Amino acid sequence: MNSPITKLYALMLVLFAALVGFTSYWAVFDSNTLKDETANRRPLIEEQQVRRGLIKTADGVTVAESHPEGGGKNPVYVRDYPQGSLYGHPVGYSFVQTGQTGIEKSENAVLAGERNEFTSILDQLRSVPQEGQNVTLTIDSHIQQVATQALQQEIASNGIQGAGGAVVALDPSTGAVKAMVSQPGFDPNTVKDQGVLERLNSQGSGAPLVNRATQSVYPPGSTMKVVTAAAALDSGQFTPNSVLSGHSPQNIGGVPLFNAGGEEFGNIDMTTALTASVNTYFAQVGEQLGTGTMVEYMKRFGFYSDPALDYPSDEMAPSGPYNSSGSLVTSNFDVGRVAIGQGGAEGQDLTTPLQMAEVAATVADGGKLMQPTFVQQVTDPDGRVTQKLSPHVQATPISPQTASELTDMMTHVTQDPEGTAAGLTVAGGVPFAGKTGTAEIGDPADGINQPWFIAFAPAQDPKIAVAATIERCQGCFGAEVAGPVVTQVIDAALGSG
Repeated sequence: MNSPITKLYALMLVLFAALVGFTSYWAVFDSNTLKDETANRRPLIEEQQVRRGLIKTADGVTVAESHPEGGGKNPVYVRDYPQGSLYGHPVGYSFVQTGQTGIEKSENAVLAGERNEFTSILDQLRSVPQEGQNVTLTIDSHIQQVATQALQQEIASNGIQGAGGAVVALDPSTGAVKAMVSQPGFDPNTVKDQGVLERLNSQGSGAPLVNRATQSVYPPGSTMKVVTAAAALDSGQFTPNSVLSGHSPQNIGGVPLFNAGGEEFGNIDMTTALTASVNTYFAQVGEQLGTGTMVEYMKRFGFYSDPALDYPSDEMAPSGPYNSSGSLVTSNFDVGRVAIGQGGAEGQDLTTPLQMAEVAATVADGGKLMQPTFVQQVTDPDGRVTQKLSPHVQATPISPQTASELTDMMTHVTQDPEGTAAGLTVAGGVPFAGKTGTAEIGDPADGINQPWFIAFAPAQDPKIAVAATIERCQGCFGAEVAGPVVTQVIDAALGSG
């Protein structure tokens, strides 16, 4: 065989091998990436031939279902959302014209009844139609309804134009999401039309398609003091009785820091400082702990990474100190101010409502952070349970002793006459633990705040942990605005509201 023919033969072999390699890569090894590509509508078109599974709440309310259109032997199935905007953000939508979001996207494989290639071939040979499985959520419809109404009421009463807010409720012992609300909301039935979707996307600050509970980050204000106190106690550097000066102002990070309203305190312990939410005390704690310890404990609580929720990653955001370029930073920030939920251009503390609900839930569950989840169970078309909630410990940020000490301190916040949440009650007076937060937005002279409240109840046998916040609220404070949202949700969860 002469040389030119040999070279040509070798080239053909190389080209053939490359063709097989690339085909195998896209069809086998990276098929999921190709399938998940947002511009790829083929999977959605194929799924229209499948009756997609139901989505129901934990108490049996249907929130997503499919109906056939077109008739004949091979109808097309179209999604319906009977509860409208009430579950718009957590559940999302699924339409061939506009794609998928929310739980519809994260649980698409089971809802669409996806099968492996071997099973698919066997079912085709046996003429077994592909059917979606049904998903039961952890969300409780009553808690979701109460959370939505309470948040809407506070926004309407106190918010400014374009403002929104969010509330998240967790079962601290399992990680189950009992309610998730983001306002303004949207009706998923309307977004099958591309024009409607584009109009919603162009609404600027209103941003109704953004799930503020998981993908919007806000300055947490004094709710961050719970994380700082946790780091201080758990590291062994402080106790609830550790005394520091509550004098205002104090030099923190080279700049004077004041207590809220310029309030003056003498030498006080940590319990008193958390009860009265003393900025200068916890800023000193942050500086004494140092950046390394603060970052370590923030990471333990889940900061610096997306929440471990069964939800699309592009619809979640990590919490932590962000610099002016929008990047998370682990050094060279004002640790004293980050410790009280503030910061500057080199690192401004920003958190999601879900993250702060997880902070409260961790303290409530004796120091264990349970992995959050939306899925209670999955059943096949014949009603057999194929998947069931199995609570998983995501991390143990703090010891049981630290959690117990924090619970006592947070209970003082709500039960002591001097506590910043003293006017709030739940379930007819059941003791509960909480922490207020009021973060200034922009120029203090404008009086625009970001009010927060995080809490769990009952204090000694927690059944529910909640976080709520409202955007850009004129002259608002955490206890007065976010507090009633949280207490109404707790009442609903405990069966008294």
